[in-house]
Amino acid sequence: MGNSSTGKMYKLGIVLLFITFSYACGKKETQQVPTGKVTKSTLYIDMHEEGEIEAINSLNITAPFISWRYGNLKITEIVKDGQEVNAGDTLIVFDPSEVHKGIADDEGRLEISLAELEKMKAQQESDMEELKADYEVTRISHEISKIRFESAAYESEISKKEIKLNLDKADIALARAKEQIDNRIKIQKEEIRQKELSIQQDRKRLQEAHETLEKMHVVTSSPGISIISRNWSTGNKFQIGDQCWAGFPLIQLPDLSALKATVKINEVDIAKISKGLKVEIKPDAFSDSIFAGTVNSVANLAVNKEGSSKIKVFPVEILVHSTNKNLLPGITVSCRIIIDKIDDVLYIPIDAIRTEGDRTFVYKKSGSGYKEVDIETGASNSDLIIITSGLDEGDEVALVDPYIEEKSKANTTSDQPTNDK
Repeated sequence: MGNSSTGKMYKLGIVLLFITFSYACGKKETQQVPTGKVTKSTLYIDMHEEGEIEAINSLNITAPFISWRYGNLKITEIVKDGQEVNAGDTLIVFDPSEVHKGIADDEGRLEISLAELEKMKAQQESDMEELKADYEVTRISHEISKIRFESAAYESEISKKEIKLNLDKADIALARAKEQIDNRIKIQKEEIRQKELSIQQDRKRLQEAHETLEKMHVVTSSPGISIISRNWSTGNKFQIGDQCWAGFPLIQLPDLSALKATVKINEVDIAKISKGLKVEIKPDAFSDSIFAGTVNSVANLAVNKEGSSKIKVFPVEILVHSTNKNLLPGITVSCRIIIDKIDDVLYIPIDAIRTEGDRTFVYKKSGSGYKEVDIETGASNSDLIIITSGLDEGDEVALVDPYIEEKSKANTTSDQPTNDK
């Protein structure tokens, strides 16, 4: 039993000794190891984030406010989604049939009101002439009564009293006739005023109808790209035949002369972002195009990244310095934010870095093989890292462990059980 255990230990020792000797003295790198060179140049410390292009200024086209008497607004013409428009172009035309009918009714009502006013004035003039004639007759009768009273000096007392009563009666009749004329004048003025107010309302109603007719053609005051809104009742974008309600947003016209990109930076990295940082903007759909931009603002408050997500992000607004037909609102872009620029430094691909505990090293190309070299590093970006010591410009380093296959085989061999024959 003791000899069997001794034999197993002896064979295991031979295997480990062979592995150690092969690894230490005869390291053989795997074939086609990807490498990178130590470069001396300017290193940019940057951050890459996805964003979306938006217009800084945008004109919202809404359904016009019209009177309920013209019914609902029905679209008969509408600009194509994504179509470029100029100032003065018609965007939407609504069905004007109810408005035309309203105009015809209002014109007829106004015409009748004007005719009624003329008729009223003629009737009032006739009534006034009649009252004035009655007044004149009453005045003459009063004059006669007055003459009789003045010439009744030689009449009997009874006759004088009768003549005096007739004069008093004539005074009352004359005063009443004058009062009737004054009252009639006031009444006629009020009748005319009421009728003219009614005519004014008819004219205002007709003017409103004509203004509503103009609203049936919605014209843009500025150029842009038409973005059709969705009809919440159908879920589709507004189209010919759809009905809409006053004030409902129908079309958005972004001003393409001033654009921005909005990105969301996580709370860990937001301290690195400040206003004025330069940005390279690359549309995802046109990766060969790059546009310059500048960080314009950084939000003071964090928001949820998505809906109920607990991840907090800070919206960052980036101004785009130029415009292009390929740079349109709504497209996604990749934004490279330049945080810092470090001149005249050595750097290597960050994939070349290896760590074991507190030790940092690389596999440096040496003849036909590689050797481990301890290094010290500095700042880095997502792809490159600064080397402060351990390497020289032009040195070549492995981007993967060149001995990973041998290590894997050695570990596998050491884990296999030994059979005691």
